[in-house]
Amino acid sequence: MNYLKASKAELQKELEIQRKRFDDYKAMGLSYNMTRGKPDSAQLALSDEMLDPKYIGDGKAGETNCKNYGGIDGIDPMKKLFAELMNTNPENIIVGNNSSLNMMYDLLMKFMIFGTPAVKKPWCKSEKLKFICPVPGYDRHFLVTESLGFDLISVPILADGPDMDMIEKLVAEDEYIKGMWSVPKYSNPTGVVYSDEVVDRLGRMYTKAEDFTIFWDDAYSVHFFGDEPAKQKSLMKACEEGGHPDRCYTFMSTSKMTFPGDGVAAMGSSLANIEVVKKWINVQSIGPDKMNQLRHANFLKDYEHVIEHMRKHAKLLKPKFDVFLETFEEEMGDTGIFTWSKPEGGYFISVDTLPGLAKKTVAKCNECGVAFTPAGSTYPYKIDPQDRNIRIAPSFPPYSQLKDAATILCICVKICTLEQLLGI
Repeated sequence: MNYLKASKAELQKELEIQRKRFDDYKAMGLSYNMTRGKPDSAQLALSDEMLDPKYIGDGKAGETNCKNYGGIDGIDPMKKLFAELMNTNPENIIVGNNSSLNMMYDLLMKFMIFGTPAVKKPWCKSEKLKFICPVPGYDRHFLVTESLGFDLISVPILADGPDMDMIEKLVAEDEYIKGMWSVPKYSNPTGVVYSDEVVDRLGRMYTKAEDFTIFWDDAYSVHFFGDEPAKQKSLMKACEEGGHPDRCYTFMSTSKMTFPGDGVAAMGSSLANIEVVKKWINVQSIGPDKMNQLRHANFLKDYEHVIEHMRKHAKLLKPKFDVFLETFEEEMGDTGIFTWSKPEGGYFISVDTLPGLAKKTVAKCNECGVAFTPAGSTYPYKIDPQDRNIRIAPSFPPYSQLKDAATILCICVKICTLEQLLGI
């Protein structure tokens, strides 16, 4: 039934059916948590071998004793591995501890105090601060810049990446726009992969702020569901070709490759940027956890071994996503009231209700014992102006819970929509 074309009598009958289904599920007393995109225990177990002492060996990486102080920018084998993953050179990499988000926050704080390496004007002394946020997007990105006092500007994500016409106009006219967030491959939550054309335009576009900086969070670069990850041009190369080599910083981590709480993160940028950032880091630290870097380098080895390891993750993840996508097609395919992304990688599915129904739908699901990410979380300030987007995170719950969770979501969308259409 297409709800938007049905008669009032048909809608009323359908509402009775869906309310009965809802009551049946509610009586089951379920308690399912779908709020965060975390690896499940089977995924974590894929890296348990890395805990074997053989991956530490004698504790040395070449001439570097990983047990000692030093190595402010990370050990050479880990820099080489991240350089392969980021399509750059080892000298363009700084390897840190487990959190790429921490590296992003820390870099933003340094810009607030010192300015960027190329333009030494502290951002905190700017009359205004603004940041571009592609939406729907990653809530923690938005929270970082919100907490530092930036005005956040939403720009819609299209099929090939953020709306570049809108971005180019904004940055060309406003000197207070200091930067932009990006999750360029298998974007959180839509699964969109930025096209090479979008990457090139970001690299060459004119910006009124001479210190405009792109934070390129390549969190899901190798988190694919097929045989190989999607191909994508390096933003660092695009910025160099576009005449703005110092414009971007790329971030990546092993968090969802090995252990999220005990991984390794890295930052890539131009040589000029890297040299300045290394000087800043040298003041605040005497070196990262090089022993953890060593075991990761010995376990993951190189690009080919990483891809083979990630195929094992894909075998566990893809069936979970398929449950939701198949249920959406069965339950919602002809209704005209619900759309969803069909990601080829990453950790999320993005769904849209009719305007004004996302919060009501999530609350209805909670009544039935299924918790989803709060509606609005994928927008700055947690305010979705149309109240329609919901982020689905299928990775962490057991497979046995997913069919019920997907069905309950569909039932709740139907009930909320029918009540709106009937004016109830």
